[in-house]
Amino acid sequence: MKTTPDDNRAGGGMKHFHGADYVKITVFGFALSALWQSLHIIILPLRLLGFSGEAQKNTYLGLLTFAGLLLAMVIQPIAGVISDRSGFSWGRRRPYVFFGTAVALLFLPGIGLAWGFTGLFISYCLLQISTNTAQGPYQAFIPDLVPEGKKGVASGVKGLLEILGGIALIYPLAIFMDRYFLGEGSQWLWLVIGALAVVLLAAMLATVISVKEPAPVRVSGISIRAALRQTFKIDIRENRDFIWFLVSRLLVFMAFTTIQQFALNFLRDVTGVNNPAEATARFSILAVIGMLAIVYPAGFLSDRIGRKPIAVGAGLLGAAGIAIIFFAHDYGTILVAAGVIGVSIGAFNSANWALATDLVKKGEEARYLGLANVATAGGAALARLIGPVIDFFNAYTVNLGYQVMLGACFAYFLVGSALLTRIKRRR
Repeated sequence: MKTTPDDNRAGGGMKHFHGADYVKITVFGFALSALWQSLHIIILPLRLLGFSGEAQKNTYLGLLTFAGLLLAMVIQPIAGVISDRSGFSWGRRRPYVFFGTAVALLFLPGIGLAWGFTGLFISYCLLQISTNTAQGPYQAFIPDLVPEGKKGVASGVKGLLEILGGIALIYPLAIFMDRYFLGEGSQWLWLVIGALAVVLLAAMLATVISVKEPAPVRVSGISIRAALRQTFKIDIRENRDFIWFLVSRLLVFMAFTTIQQFALNFLRDVTGVNNPAEATARFSILAVIGMLAIVYPAGFLSDRIGRKPIAVGAGLLGAAGIAIIFFAHDYGTILVAAGVIGVSIGAFNSANWALATDLVKKGEEARYLGLANVATAGGAALARLIGPVIDFFNAYTVNLGYQVMLGACFAYFLVGSALLTRIKRRR
């Protein structure tokens, strides 16, 4: 008898799902977060200072990461569509995690080898393509394998590991990159790149070896052309709730990514810190502490009181954190705001991703979650476009561009929270 991907979802989840299983299906997110947080917050801003002028540093950083994230928006859902229809003997998801990561490890050294902006641009884009080929299918583990009633907890664990990944290496890597920036030698840069490669390889192997997928007996294949045609095709009237979800997620992640991406330059220019990479790492660590405090409880509570109340409240709290930074006059107060924003994003990410797993269409889990991360990557990409705006207003009045940036983040959080109230479907 012919089977389809939907026939092999193990009845909506594994019958026996224990604590270790949550880690097995989400540990790859730890490595991806470690990679991209380190690159976007610490490595790329300092690497670009050698290729761009001081007055254009935000513009170059914004355009570089915008281009890479556009690729993420396209590659991730396409990989998800192909994965949904795959019939490999060792599963629909793990082959893509394995091969996508293997290729990424080949491209990662290009970040250090680049001698100009063009070389850095190419290496960064190739890294985006390969990692998102792995990430799109990987995200379908939760709807594929987690039983109903536990997906909120699984989303909380996913968010927790992503947060831990973002903080685990960022402080020591920031210290190494400050030494590289001060001209103490390229060995510090290569130590950073090597550490990220080891983490990515280890998480990939742990996922491929430990996760057990039900292999479909037979599935219909799909051509690349068909995948491109079907990936972004969605009935807006039938999926109105999902559309509101996408727009809301895009706006909230625009807010968070904006403050995160330009934190190093903001702290360097506005507060005048002596070691900008280390100061940015501390900012990120305080945000992560806030995330860690809330991410699991938020996922747990979303299984009991619903996704929307937590996600809406989290967005409003994020707006409050931005307001604190806007009126702050010292680095210490900004660190307090970092903790507030961390709580906001931790709660939002857990509840919002659980909401995504509620809204996906059966048999197309990876495609829909790939589209959900189009909103994530889209928000992250659009956030980068404010880089030239910052430089423009800074040229008009000292640090005015950063005030414009904060005002935009405040608006993103408020509107994103409001749009979640338009979702009518009940769990």
